[in-house]
Amino acid sequence: MGNSFFSSKENRVLGTIVMLAAIVALGAYAYQAITQADNWGMGPTTISVTGTGEVVSIPDIAQFSFSVRGEGVDAAAAQEASGTAINAVMAYLAEQGVEERDIKTQGYNMYPKYRYEERPCAFGSYCPPGEEIADGFEVTQTITVKVRETDKAGALLAGVGEKGATDISGLMFTIDDEDALKAEARTMAIEDARAQAEILADNLGVKLVKMISYYEDQPYAPSPYYGMGGDMAMRSEAAFNGADIPMGEGSVVSTVNLTYEIK
Repeated sequence: MGNSFFSSKENRVLGTIVMLAAIVALGAYAYQAITQADNWGMGPTTISVTGTGEVVSIPDIAQFSFSVRGEGVDAAAAQEASGTAINAVMAYLAEQGVEERDIKTQGYNMYPKYRYEERPCAFGSYCPPGEEIADGFEVTQTITVKVRETDKAGALLAGVGEKGATDISGLMFTIDDEDALKAEARTMAIEDARAQAEILADNLGVKLVKMISYYEDQPYAPSPYYGMGGDMAMRSEAAFNGADIPMGEGSVVSTVNLTYEIK
């Protein structure tokens, strides 16, 4: 019965077509399987290297902050007193060569003041509760100063105190343009990684084809160096005399990772 199916010409043609289709399907399946195997386990051979760049830096600016307070029987009087005090400090800073762009208002607050009044005791042991009484207003203004001539920082810190400033912070030495140092450190790190990749490829007896990935750790800048300031500065003869305050040094570090295809 099986031979009778192929007895006619039409059936023989049909059978041939079916067999050819099966062969084509098997070939396509085999090609797909080989392609997947290449994608999963036969990708390009690579090497990865890490480069580091470091730029040593010396702080080129100093920074400190201070506050001035003004009190008055009402808000207007308190603002006027505060303005008079701040104007005296600003005039002193201008005389010392500090530019207006380097003086910034960090905070301005005005709030009412109260005093507590006790009431006299009556009937022997009974004492009525005291009472808060409005007692004018107080204005506090906080200013941040950037000092570009760092050798003057100690004298300026003491000078604003003599002009009526309070709550003077410690001196902070830092870098004005950290972005430029970060870019320089990054360039050094990339050059270091490239050199390592070339040496490694030579040791392995292979050639670098192309870079296929790049990763960079966020470059970090040196921590600010804090000099004498605040109460310490106000008690220190060195600060009043403008003596040199050591600024120290730090470094900006960048780390990059490069991956190369090799052959």
